[in-house]
Amino acid sequence: MDRLKIRGGKPLQGHIRAAGAKNAMTKLLVASLLSDKKCTFRNVPNIGDVEITVNLCREIGSEITWDKKNNVLEIITRELKTSYIPQKYSGSNRIPILMIGALLGRTDEDIIVPTAGGDLIGSRPVDLHVHALQKLGATIEFRGMKKEGAYFAQAHKGLKGAIVTLDYPSVGATENTILAAVRAKGTTLIKNSAIEPEIIDIILFLQKLGANIMVDVDRTICIQQATTFHEVEHTVLADRNEVASYAMAAIATKGRVFIENAEHLNMIAFLNKLREIGGGFTVKPNGIEFFYEAPLKGGLHVETDVHPGFMTDWQQPFVVLLTQAHGVSVLHETVYENRFGYTHTLKEMGADIALFSQCLGGKTCRFASCDHHHSLVVKGPTPLKAKEICIPDLRAGFAYVMAALLSKEESIITNVEYLDRGYEDFVNKLTALGADIIRETSDLPKILHKKIDTPSVAV
Repeated sequence: MDRLKIRGGKPLQGHIRAAGAKNAMTKLLVASLLSDKKCTFRNVPNIGDVEITVNLCREIGSEITWDKKNNVLEIITRELKTSYIPQKYSGSNRIPILMIGALLGRTDEDIIVPTAGGDLIGSRPVDLHVHALQKLGATIEFRGMKKEGAYFAQAHKGLKGAIVTLDYPSVGATENTILAAVRAKGTTLIKNSAIEPEIIDIILFLQKLGANIMVDVDRTICIQQATTFHEVEHTVLADRNEVASYAMAAIATKGRVFIENAEHLNMIAFLNKLREIGGGFTVKPNGIEFFYEAPLKGGLHVETDVHPGFMTDWQQPFVVLLTQAHGVSVLHETVYENRFGYTHTLKEMGADIALFSQCLGGKTCRFASCDHHHSLVVKGPTPLKAKEICIPDLRAGFAYVMAALLSKEESIITNVEYLDRGYEDFVNKLTALGADIIRETSDLPKILHKKIDTPSVAV
């Protein structure tokens, strides 16, 4: 297991390039399984979750060439070697469950996938996926016990288009339904769908592949059956989570960083809040420059939501940023009910944060009266002190790195593998910006947490 040694107190200065989006590239690989044509992807991030997904695709018969130096990946799945995803992928990430939607139209065999994984950020059930795919004609059941269990799916009579209404605009359920609908007979309407930029990127890819897909103004996605497929070249959109993370680190450390390929359109909600807190940014033709220009001011109300709202993955580093702002701010998490676990460590580092189970802010969310700590109040500015930290999940991991960059003493951070899952070459990028950060091998035992979802949990 590796660990980081970080000594903060230095402003981040310089120029980095945004990597391709983790939440798009992993799903694009799965989407390529719909056809037997070659797909070429550019701007592919060299991160752990893409590595896992590549291995998963190879398990079922995909031929893959990955030029990591030039960020180019070619994949072709001429035929399926198997429709069984081994148990070793149980809990690795959220991708195995998406294999059901992609493979239902390509095989008459039973599709077997292990339980879904992901970070410990709250209940992440797959019942929305299951109900949507059943609506299209799939038969899906869960067999086994939790960690050792698997989902068995088949559509021996074929899939048929239907009207699918999601109870919540879940990203994963929307993606799974789109993938299944591409080969389903007739037309499928997905109502109350997620419309995140990464989903739009997948839709653009599928249109190149041969699908007819339309996104309507009322969160309705219309998919017509595709029967002919084509070879595709596709450039993955920039990772808005990575862009926001480095942007906040630059401003918190009173620095200036230009992020090449950062896309303005996908950052609107984030940039608005950044401006409210007093952070500076300049949109340029080839990216966005972020900089500190005056003392940061608190007094903000931030509410996470599905796109086009303020992204839930932005809130952890944003809370660190708020610890450096003058005044009291409120953050209300409406996407996951258990995403504030990381604040305990921030409080030990000196942050003034209080958690609440009430919905603090503009609206009542689905976690109201559920006794979940899903709102917080943060007061700043407060100096942060160094600490030995064990990362519990990907986005909390960057929040801890950011907090360490604000301390003038040395922090030691373990469970670095979580950062590898979603941040390409992050040590070298931070070093290039002037951070005092070293990655070294540690003899400490490896502690990785897995979240296992069972079909009995309801959204």
